[in-house]
Amino acid sequence: MTTWRKEILNEMESHKETWDDVVSNTLTEQELDVEFNNGYGGTNGIPFTLWTKNRVYFPVQYDGSEWVSSVSRNPDGRATEHVGGG
Repeated sequence: MTTWRKEILNEMESHKETWDDVVSNTLTEQELDVEFNNGYGGTNGIPFTLWTKNRVYFPVQYDGSEWVSSVSRNPDGRATEHVGGG
């Protein structure tokens, strides 16, 4: 079990960002903390987009497994790896 808050923070840490960097978010505080099964089998987390000063975060799923990925908010010349596949 997880929440989007946990998954977002995990992705933020890998990019040296914190919740203080959030500019906008489509989830409410309550929705951020709703527990869901992120294992294989079905999509359970609600859709969202979250913007920080430097990145855009979004849900990813592959075969029912869910997690958070992100891309640069502004052009930086870096290619984006495939998202959602194995």
